[in-house]
Amino acid sequence: MDDSKFWPKGTTRCKPVHFGLWMLFCLALAGWALVSAFLCLYKGLNQTNMNDYFAFGVWIVVDLAIIALGAGAFFTGFMNYVLRREELKNIINAAVIIGFICYSGAIMMLGIDIGQPIRGWFGFWHANVHSMLTEVMFCITTYLIVLIVEFVPLILENRQINKVPDLHFFAHNLHTIMIVFAATGTFLSFFHQGSLGGMYGVLYARPFAARGGVLIWPWTFFLFILSAIAAGPSFTTSIVMITEIVTGKKLTTHKVKMLMAKVSGSLLLFYLVLKIADTLYWAFVQTPAMGLSPSVYYQAPYGTWLLIAELGIGGVLPCILLLSPQVRESYWILLLAMLLNCFGVTMNRFVMTIQSLAVPVLPFEKFYAYLPTWQEWGISAGVIAYGFIIFSLAYRYLPVFPQETKLNPTTD
Repeated sequence: MDDSKFWPKGTTRCKPVHFGLWMLFCLALAGWALVSAFLCLYKGLNQTNMNDYFAFGVWIVVDLAIIALGAGAFFTGFMNYVLRREELKNIINAAVIIGFICYSGAIMMLGIDIGQPIRGWFGFWHANVHSMLTEVMFCITTYLIVLIVEFVPLILENRQINKVPDLHFFAHNLHTIMIVFAATGTFLSFFHQGSLGGMYGVLYARPFAARGGVLIWPWTFFLFILSAIAAGPSFTTSIVMITEIVTGKKLTTHKVKMLMAKVSGSLLLFYLVLKIADTLYWAFVQTPAMGLSPSVYYQAPYGTWLLIAELGIGGVLPCILLLSPQVRESYWILLLAMLLNCFGVTMNRFVMTIQSLAVPVLPFEKFYAYLPTWQEWGISAGVIAYGFIIFSLAYRYLPVFPQETKLNPTTD
């Protein structure tokens, strides 16, 4: 079926048969997720390897990781609409789509994680005002609404939809007030990123995660914010670059990618200085004060290799690469640096979630390991499939990249 009349004007896309095969692959992953979700909802969370020790599992790791990586949406919007970095208008649409995918995917995953999604509204109606997760729940939900509002004008700019006068008028007027939603999204995302980290910092019975802080905010509150805004632009840009590689088209100028890389690297450097200082204080002051040695936290399979992977391979290395002008000139090394940055924040969410729960807190407990079941992996894969589907459809049918036609003059 010829769907070229729906493509953005002046562009070309792959043949429908090729796109259909790609969608079949994505739907196969989604099918695995649906089977897994059905078993978890019908039979209960005994389908997972979560237990009294591991109340959080791979779902929370993936959830926290994609929320951090989705921070590219609010931070890019903040730089474009509030700080007036006009060159970022060429990547802001992709950032909004990726942010929408990350936040909506996270909420869908949480619907399975709570075991009874039909009671999900309890958190709003019977809010625990003493819990940081209450603030997280409210901010994530409201920020998703903001992302939907930001996504709608792009959908209405579809080549055929935009021909409807009323919809064209509505989309145009939404664009004119987008700065309001960008500022609102920055405020909401800033606080829920911090509260996700603050939740771990106040777990005083979990010495691996617990931290001191300032007033009511533990250091992890600020570290989660910084790590998210450092990795978010890298994730957005790396997705754009991977799309360029797959499609064989230039979607943004390299200057835009270099700017995103420079911003990401600068924020990563700031984060690493504070993160390394926090880690050293925790290891040599806080831990000995509790009568413990740092070695008790790093036992097989969660050895010191995790610390090296997080702060070294996923932290210091990409920071050096992203801050190097010569590296930013190189397409492939730049992509590698950005992917390593994303890897680092994912590892941080893993150790804060899984390793914190693996460490024994009572004298008679052992050091436990956790391995997800295929059902847990299936639901995690479903979020990835969901992202593939949404972004693929958006790229094929929506004018996501304003520079595409200029950078690919051979297209019709």
